[in-house]
Amino acid sequence: MSDKKGSAYGTPATDTSFRRNYDLDEYAQKAKVRESAEKEEAKARYEAKMAGKKYYKPMTGDETHTRARRQIIDLEANVGKTVLVPAGAGQGKRGRSAGFYCGACDLTFKDNIQWVEHVNSMQHLRNIGETGEVKKASAEDVHQRIAEVWERLQEQKKAAVTTLKERLDMREEEANKEREARRLKRQEELAKKKAEKEAAEKVKVEYGEDVRVEGEHDEDDMMAAMGITGFGTSKKK
Repeated sequence: MSDKKGSAYGTPATDTSFRRNYDLDEYAQKAKVRESAEKEEAKARYEAKMAGKKYYKPMTGDETHTRARRQIIDLEANVGKTVLVPAGAGQGKRGRSAGFYCGACDLTFKDNIQWVEHVNSMQHLRNIGETGEVKKASAEDVHQRIAEVWERLQEQKKAAVTTLKERLDMREEEANKEREARRLKRQEELAKKKAEKEAAEKVKVEYGEDVRVEGEHDEDDMMAAMGITGFGTSKKK
């Protein structure tokens, strides 16, 4: 008879060592801190609204200076694509729905103008860890940037010249091949005509002048078959 106090795993039913233990006090403390932060943020938002200002997320000290954007904003990345959105999406900007979605701010915009404005806004910059302030460039930074731009322009110019030279060389090579093909064809035709002429001269030398060369006396044979021996003149002497 099986032990009624045992479990399906062969351990006593009262043994809960395999279960995960939760520290209720720790989770209660985390919830308390989260609620306090949410209340402070709500209060700050309300005070900013009453003062006619816009609320921005407070800085933590780990933010970096805002720098110029190096990449182009791709507004046509999702054109012609099918995107799955959560059920009930499309109500307001909050959350992911159909449109331009910002993962850092959890907002969706319906047109590209609003999207570009949001990407350049202080709200977005704070959420991605930037202060919104631009670092003042020193004279050394300006000289270094000018040197980088000049070097990049020289590389682009060199690449363009090299590419153009390669295209010209390729075109010249193709033209040379075409000229060589025409020259070989002319040589073959001249050699063929010369061989035919030499063969005809050889036949005449071997068999005399009365030998018939193909196509040479076709007109005389036709006149003989018609009973015409020659053409005289109608003039009397």
